[in-house]
Amino acid sequence: MSDSVIIIPTYNEKENIERMIRTLMALEHSFDVLVVDDGSPDGTAAIVRQMMEVFPGRVHIIERSGKLGLGTAYITGFKWALEAGYEYIFEMDADFSHNPDDVPRLYDACAKEGYDLSVGSRYVTGVNVVNWPMGRVLMSYFASKYVRLITRLPVHDTTAGFNCYRREVLETMELDKVRFKGYAFQIEMKFTAYKCGFRIKEVPVIFVNRVLGTSKMSGGIFSEALFGVVKLKVGSWFRKYPKRKQ
Repeated sequence: MSDSVIIIPTYNEKENIERMIRTLMALEHSFDVLVVDDGSPDGTAAIVRQMMEVFPGRVHIIERSGKLGLGTAYITGFKWALEAGYEYIFEMDADFSHNPDDVPRLYDACAKEGYDLSVGSRYVTGVNVVNWPMGRVLMSYFASKYVRLITRLPVHDTTAGFNCYRREVLETMELDKVRFKGYAFQIEMKFTAYKCGFRIKEVPVIFVNRVLGTSKMSGGIFSEALFGVVKLKVGSWFRKYPKRKQ
């Protein structure tokens, strides 16, 4: 068994998921994959089950009954990964907007450089986004600026969905208290890790908009992030965060 697992939430990703799994399996370091599929009607889960036969013991799936939200998909995956004994637990999209070749760089930041959470960051060295409409780039970029302003979280790309956690982070941060389901989930996870005293490193990556399949982004996701951030900050004044073991 690998020391690392990459959690990939899916909904209708049949065009991407086999190629993504094969690409990850070919990386020099051994990474296992857990797909959390929310009842994709396009047959995504069946493709993953085929991959489980091609790569026995390295590819896994949790099938859920419907679209239950990004946040709950990751929480389900985190709990599975902790129970399975993985040391490094990744979040990653299926659509190649996150480059599989960057996975070892996120791994090294935690496994070799000693950070607790590494973030594949679009904004730590400017704006590294390809093929996004300018309006969406600006909305995402300024949303991250806004989050930093409100929360004082020292991370440039607060909504990044390409991350590597050391298991101690997820064990410490009380996953059942995570409230948000959309993109605010990513903000809440980083904010909570920071409040628990964990060390975060941003690793610069280039984000490429998906070529195949359909984006799951919506206006409601962004409004949750905008209003959720204020709730998160105010709530932090009244919450005692568990601290990392020294």
